[in-house]
Amino acid sequence: MATIKDIGVGAAFNIVTATIFLLIFAFLRLQPINDRIFFPKWYLKGMRDSPSSAGAAVTKYVNLNVRSYLKFLSWMPAALKMPEEELIEHAGLDSVVYLRIYLTGLKIFVPITILAFAVLVPVNWTNDTLDDLKVVHSDIDNLSISNIPHGSKRFIAHLVMAYVFTFWTCYVLKNEYERVATMRLRFLASEKRRPDQFTVLVRNIPPDPDESVSELVEHFFLVNHPDHYLKHQTVYNANKLADLVEKKKKMRNWLDYYQNKLERKSKRPTTKTGFLGCFGSEVDAIDHCKSEIEKIGKEEAEERKKVMKDPKSIMPAAFVSFRSRWGAAVCAQTQQTSNPTLWLTEWAPEPRDVYWSNLSIPFVSLTVRRLIIGVAFFFLNFFYVIPIAFVQTLANLEGIEKALPFLKPLIESPPIKSFIQGFLPGLALKIFLIVLPTILMYMSQFEGLISQSSLERRTASKYFIFLFFNVFLGSIVTGSALEQLDTYLHASANDIPRIIGVAIPMKATFFITYVMVDGWAGVSLEILRIRAFVLYHLKNFFLVKTEKDREEAMDPGSICFYWSEPRIQLYFLLGLVYAAVTPLLLPFILVFFALGYVVYRHQVSKELLLLLRRFLVFR
Repeated sequence: MATIKDIGVGAAFNIVTATIFLLIFAFLRLQPINDRIFFPKWYLKGMRDSPSSAGAAVTKYVNLNVRSYLKFLSWMPAALKMPEEELIEHAGLDSVVYLRIYLTGLKIFVPITILAFAVLVPVNWTNDTLDDLKVVHSDIDNLSISNIPHGSKRFIAHLVMAYVFTFWTCYVLKNEYERVATMRLRFLASEKRRPDQFTVLVRNIPPDPDESVSELVEHFFLVNHPDHYLKHQTVYNANKLADLVEKKKKMRNWLDYYQNKLERKSKRPTTKTGFLGCFGSEVDAIDHCKSEIEKIGKEEAEERKKVMKDPKSIMPAAFVSFRSRWGAAVCAQTQQTSNPTLWLTEWAPEPRDVYWSNLSIPFVSLTVRRLIIGVAFFFLNFFYVIPIAFVQTLANLEGIEKALPFLKPLIESPPIKSFIQGFLPGLALKIFLIVLPTILMYMSQFEGLISQSSLERRTASKYFIFLFFNVFLGSIVTGSALEQLDTYLHASANDIPRIIGVAIPMKATFFITYVMVDGWAGVSLEILRIRAFVLYHLKNFFLVKTEKDREEAMDPGSICFYWSEPRIQLYFLLGLVYAAVTPLLLPFILVFFALGYVVYRHQVSKELLLLLRRFLVFR
């Protein structure tokens, strides 16, 4: 089991790792070549100009100003200076509410940590219960409730502190909900009207031999909502038309590139008409692009007429707009016919939020899909216990030595032992969980949800359920069973529940290693935006031809809500569960909330987006 020394080694390793990530970021953000990676939102809003537009060739890529390196940590106070009102205008209300989750964590756990260390740690430390029970434990466990003897009056302190922690948490949450509700009302009062506030999505429209889908929708809503119905738009299967539009867009981009090239060199560029512009006859590039754009435009017009006339291209879904929000609300929240599987209505998502592939899925198919995903999710949870149990063996040196006896001399070395018990279990669990959110997202897409935001919300709920049952409960049960196996074998059946109760608080050491790896080093790594960094430079080097290409290459993206929010919930859960039983976990969670708040505040203000109205329903 991990000792205080092992946790200290793990903490030192993760602190050094997190510091290195932050220093690398502080260096990279000062380089002109990376300016569009770390400040994409400012470029897209026209608030920042490229530093590589003038000066010597070297200064276009490398910052040679020595004074700027002396202020390499200036991004931290700059991230905290922007007022909340300005941040709402700059990044949206959803982003600000997301940041307030980290702030809420600090408000809850700072007083709890102080109280727990002032009251509970001395109460736990001044006992010798674990030594008397002869269970496997470390010096860290002497700080937990497991070190209190059975029937001791000292449990009164834990009981009182549990109530205090609960009431304080409820008080902070109440105040935070009131603040967020006030922010939401102010936002709604100041916001302009949007079409989606007056629009309802209708699905599973029944076929009618005498009327088209469009005529059927118009007739149905004129009869059932005569005072509020305004107009509608049926959904078409226009995949080929979309391909032509995208092809035309790319050709226009090539035209812009060749025209810019002509302005720079005063010589008309040429290209070849064959594969990838490398084969075929050589022609004037500008004239070729213009002729191709004209040709694609004609094909596009013909395909549009074909889609409008072809009954097979019309999907059994439509967007219906109303004259008032009240009319839209009534339609979205009521059953339209006696058959609950037809004329299904719900609030229409924003155009950028629609997941078009799922709009035409029939109601019966949706039910079957959800059943399949429910069964698949159950078995995914069940079989993921195997890697979770493997991770717990890494936290148990005796298990490693039994499985790999030839490594015993190496494992018993103090530095290696401290590294294994203080860092390796958390890292192994983090690795096993890397691909899981992506798998859950594919499962949510298969379910038939119709918007990106609903997909992310459903994935987030699945991910948290998984974290709760496998990471939290699974690690506690399998970890305590492996560590106390010898004790279980030699104990009577009546003593096993008591041994389990003693062992569960002692699993805080494993969660401490996980919080350090995922919550310290993991959050620090996110500020580097490695994926965006690599993709931007690859696109900029190989694909960028025009300024429009460069804007698309520096796409700021959005906060990955479906895996970042369940992680926060897990840390809230760990902090509240272990606050009264093993207070040593609390400082590590505090560091996560403080570091996460600084990092994501910088990301939201400078780089990332959390798409407005995606996760909070602002109707």
